[in-house]
Amino acid sequence: MSTSLVLALVWLVIANVIAMFPSKDYHWRNAYVLIGLGIPLLGWVWAQNGFWIAFVILIAAMSVLRWPVIYLMRWFKGLLGR
Repeated sequence: MSTSLVLALVWLVIANVIAMFPSKDYHWRNAYVLIGLGIPLLGWVWAQNGFWIAFVILIAAMSVLRWPVIYLMRWFKGLLGR
């Protein structure tokens, strides 16, 4: 297993552990940090393991960080609707 894939799986475990603890800002600060670390990590996974493995990691990350994805889709719909 490549280093990038191990780090991506560690990222997923850390994201799930963070989600278990209560937060006053509904985890948005943590989500920003996780997104900032996850995007370059996803690119590294893609470079070392190929598109399909990176796509699986992306789907797993989107399931953990679903609210930022939902708000991004709403923002896109708002742009297309105007």
